[in-house]
Amino acid sequence: MTIDHESVPRSGGPLSGPRLPGTGLLDRPTRAAYTQAVPAPRRHRRAVRSRLALPLALVQVDAIALCTATGIANRATVPLAPLVGAAAVLPLLLLLNLAGGLYRTRLTLSVLDELPALAVRAVVATAFAVTLAGCLDGRWPDCGPATPARLTVLLGAQLLIAAVSRGVLYHLVRRIRRGRPSPVLVLGAGRLGRKVAAALSEHGEYGMRPVGFLDADPPLLAGDIDLPVLGGREVLEREVRRHRIHHVIATAGAADEAETAAALRDAARLGCQVWLVPALREHGSLPTAPIAGADHLWGFPCLRLGGPAMRRPGWAVKRALDVTAAGFGLLLLAPVLALCALAVRFDTGPGVLFRQQRTGLDGRVFTVLKFRTLRPSNEHESATRWNISQDHRMGAVGRLLRKSSLDELPQLWNVLRGDMSLVGPRPERPYFVMRFSQAYPEYADRHRVPVGLTGLAQVNGLRGDTSIEDRARFDNRYIESWSLWQDVKILCRTAALMLHPDGS
Repeated sequence: MTIDHESVPRSGGPLSGPRLPGTGLLDRPTRAAYTQAVPAPRRHRRAVRSRLALPLALVQVDAIALCTATGIANRATVPLAPLVGAAAVLPLLLLLNLAGGLYRTRLTLSVLDELPALAVRAVVATAFAVTLAGCLDGRWPDCGPATPARLTVLLGAQLLIAAVSRGVLYHLVRRIRRGRPSPVLVLGAGRLGRKVAAALSEHGEYGMRPVGFLDADPPLLAGDIDLPVLGGREVLEREVRRHRIHHVIATAGAADEAETAAALRDAARLGCQVWLVPALREHGSLPTAPIAGADHLWGFPCLRLGGPAMRRPGWAVKRALDVTAAGFGLLLLAPVLALCALAVRFDTGPGVLFRQQRTGLDGRVFTVLKFRTLRPSNEHESATRWNISQDHRMGAVGRLLRKSSLDELPQLWNVLRGDMSLVGPRPERPYFVMRFSQAYPEYADRHRVPVGLTGLAQVNGLRGDTSIEDRARFDNRYIESWSLWQDVKILCRTAALMLHPDGS
């Protein structure tokens, strides 16, 4: 299930490649390599409130439209059954619209674009209410059945009122955007970045006023717009606070796209809403649903990127599940833990638990717990040996524990303490974190979320002497696309792998 412990890597192993600068073997990574820019709480709350203004207004519009349409339908015909009324339909309708991305803040506001999605969700919510009413005999005293004519009046009035109300709201939003545009930074001073900045300056309905470009090494181009290049990634936090930036637009074509990608992640951590404009125009033809954040900016395809994983609503649920599962796991597996401890005591002598420093969230070091499978000769060997799966000093008990991953069970205590999560990038020792971060620029980005007992890289076979670059890619993929369902899938795949262990 995991890739921990220590062995000098073989040729072509994870540490092969370009020579790294000479460092002390016990040096720890500098905190600067992992320090993540955290926005001031007050500024972050203001940004959240400004982003919630339009979604909350849209929720009110849909609620008013449904309530008004129900009143019109009841006046025009015999009153409908209570379960087909506004109080029954509204919660489901709002949830469907939320899941469909109809309450997202969008760059291009159009009622006609949203009308088909609004109609489908209104029909589904009403059909559910009618089915529920039918299961309960479908009628009440002084109420008529939900006939097609009555439902047509209800749905028609609801869609008409919702469309007109949204149209009026969007008109007001465009006026506010033109009058009070929000300052925006453009990541990438290439041709595409300059065209996007020019479009924002000329079209005030998007409500964005570009204040400058961020590009570490801007190309020499004849600019369509006279905006300064403020610097590279190092000035991002200063400029965000200086101009009170709430939106950042990342464009392809920067001189150093890796630096731009890193700045994009920093902007998200600073609480900014990040929009991505890809260079490939055909991206706009992909079958992306509104929930995926697809939009356009004066004809340029534009993607609204989600916020950092730890700020998404489901993250609190993830932590609650971690605590619950770890607590129950420790209780239910207590006999197994006791048997493993006795076996280790018999095999390697006193000290059944192996304690080792690992790097976790934001580069903080914590002590991980495992059952001892091998007694290293000294602390230096424990901190710097890569893998011990083939070490001749390991006894039968140690090999069994490693092959079955039972040696990892004490880490449930780390999960309960909050040092780790059930699912996340696997933690590594500070010595290797320092070396891997120097060799692979995206390795340090793994520490944006808590480390885990298992992860996306591990269930894809990236354990033992496998590519560190591939592991970092999978770990960052997990972070960017995090969801509770993805955690469930990884746990299921981990359980399946434990039934066919390979001992890595």
